[in-house]
Amino acid sequence: MALNDIIEYLRMVARSVGAEISSPFFYLQFGLILVAAAMALAANAAFRARVDTTSLAKRWPLPLRRLAYVLVQSFSTVVFAVLVIAARIVMYHSTWPSRSYMLVVAAKLALAWLIIRLMTSIIRNAFLVKLVSITAWVIAALSVINQLDPMAEALDSVSVVLGGLRLTPLLVIKLGLILIAALWVTNIASNFVESRINQSSDLTPSVQVLLVKIIRIGLMVLAVAVALSAVGINLSALAVFSGAVGVGIGFGLQKIVANFISGIILLADKSVKPGDLVTIGDSSGRISAMKTRYISVAAGDGREFLIPNEDLVTQKVTNWTYTDKNTLVKVTFGTNYESDPRRVCQFAVEIAAAAPRAIKSKPPNCILTDFAETGMKFSLTFWIADPDGMDTVKSEVMLMLWDTFRREGIKVPYPVRELRIRGGALPVDTSVEVPD
Repeated sequence: MALNDIIEYLRMVARSVGAEISSPFFYLQFGLILVAAAMALAANAAFRARVDTTSLAKRWPLPLRRLAYVLVQSFSTVVFAVLVIAARIVMYHSTWPSRSYMLVVAAKLALAWLIIRLMTSIIRNAFLVKLVSITAWVIAALSVINQLDPMAEALDSVSVVLGGLRLTPLLVIKLGLILIAALWVTNIASNFVESRINQSSDLTPSVQVLLVKIIRIGLMVLAVAVALSAVGINLSALAVFSGAVGVGIGFGLQKIVANFISGIILLADKSVKPGDLVTIGDSSGRISAMKTRYISVAAGDGREFLIPNEDLVTQKVTNWTYTDKNTLVKVTFGTNYESDPRRVCQFAVEIAAAAPRAIKSKPPNCILTDFAETGMKFSLTFWIADPDGMDTVKSEVMLMLWDTFRREGIKVPYPVRELRIRGGALPVDTSVEVPD
């Protein structure tokens, strides 16, 4: 029955359109609309060629500047609406009003587009602007030609019943529009709250990220609940999908849920936080961001490692700045047996103490660790205030050790192999016969 109603409605629209295009005034109005469109495009080209649109209304207040920006961007639409309205006034006083209805429709559609462009100028997402603009204009067009209610009834006549929920195309469209609007408002509110939380100096970085995530998730859940309630969907009617959703989470979304829960755990126990210098497996760097599914570790050479939150919970993580940023730097080196080990340790301690980043309150230490086959082994340790750039500090100290050893005549050992031949002859015959 519903399908027959739709077919009958389409036939009625086709008969109405056929009757209209048979009138000569239809072609007159259509021609006036085409002329107005051509003149609007020409006026827009001339306006943009002579006016600097980038500096126009630059010092005006924000509302007036936004209005001017919309009018400049839609200058052709403004000119088109003015010309069509003028043509409508002329025809209205020259003949019957019903013979200029197309001009009224074109003018209303042009004005509706201007209003929609003005309302969507506060939206920063380009895709969302296009989606909202086109949707609102289609609704306005159906309303102008008095076809909004019949179209709504036709979309509501086709339905699919799932459990206690009746799904129709009209319900899905309404839900989509309301959900987009609710999520957009939610994004604005969450960004505002995030900026306020990040400005608070009383909260640690991990607590700030945790609060932002909880607020974002809570606002998204609230937006979805409001959208469902606005279209008349009872949340209890969705219980039929709970089993399927549970199975999907248990299998297909297992890793996603695990990473999400792991991210909440990491933020709650403060084991890692933005700004920490960490080593996870073969990846080392500073944590630049903590997301719902992963953390971003900046390596310092342009690379960023995206490590799942689950790996930080289940694997070994070295946090160089967990409780204290002071880091112990260890430099191992060796000398030959001709050197005085006490003098070597003295030189090493003086060099480490003179390092620019060494902590003066914690004196360095050098010990003799081993009498090896090639020489004596030493271990030099000293503290720096921040682990960032530790390899650079270590390299600078080793270069200073090298310069000091060369100046003081201290030699660094290296492997030497001697081959001794007993009895003056090799144990194998090495003579080679040269053929004739």
